[in-house]
Amino acid sequence: MSLKSLALIENWPVPTAAAAVVRADGTLLGTHGPVGHRFPLASVTKPLAAYAALVAYEEGAIELDEPAGPAGSTVRHLLAHTSGLAFDEHRVMAPAGERRLYSNAGFEQLGDHIAKATDIAFAEYLRQAVLEPLGMVSTSLEGSPAKDGVSTVEDLVRFAAEVQAPRLLDPRTVADAMTVQYPGTKGVLPGYGHQSPNDWGLGFEIRDSKSPHWTGSSSSPRTFGHFGQSGTFLWIDPVAGAACVALTDRAFGPWAIEAWPAFTDAVLTDLRG
Repeated sequence: MSLKSLALIENWPVPTAAAAVVRADGTLLGTHGPVGHRFPLASVTKPLAAYAALVAYEEGAIELDEPAGPAGSTVRHLLAHTSGLAFDEHRVMAPAGERRLYSNAGFEQLGDHIAKATDIAFAEYLRQAVLEPLGMVSTSLEGSPAKDGVSTVEDLVRFAAEVQAPRLLDPRTVADAMTVQYPGTKGVLPGYGHQSPNDWGLGFEIRDSKSPHWTGSSSSPRTFGHFGQSGTFLWIDPVAGAACVALTDRAFGPWAIEAWPAFTDAVLTDLRG
């Protein structure tokens, strides 16, 4: 199957873009653009960091409900953006579990917590736990676990196939990561404003009935993933049985808010064939 919809990235007002769609078994349904080009991921780094945290949990290095981050917060709170930490500052804005405060600082504290628990720098732990086993040779973490990953479409489709059919983790752990944590919690989705509820799993944003949203109007409510401020996204739609990765080198903004949902709807139409 060749997905003609992927060529729509040619119309995006960006210098460079690449995209691909992959099934759970790793079958590539289509690619477009320079899939080997390394792009800064921005917040698409977070699902990779979260996956490493889940490996640490399964290895017994950490527990999801052990204290981590500010007082009253746990590893689970940090992964689900409910630790109460501010967006980019290591200061507490709310009690843990009360509000969905999207937080880069929370993922940085998560990385520090795992580094202490494993006695391995988090970037190296991510490499050993996730990147190397999946053959993601062009991916690296070059700073914050919240936003400083660099990768290729080629590598991220390996990750997207893994999340759909886990080999590194127990499928039940991944199912938990795609399940709403702290249901009913309100919060702001960066770039899209206040959402009630603002549903998240463990390191993955869950679409549910959010509107407006960066995925498509025909995306299933079970769709989960992440987008990044560097003009990047990864979504997995379990109902469609496929995942889509798109990476660009233009910062997220009105162009993406306009282009991404129509692109996703076109991909889903193609998949329904």
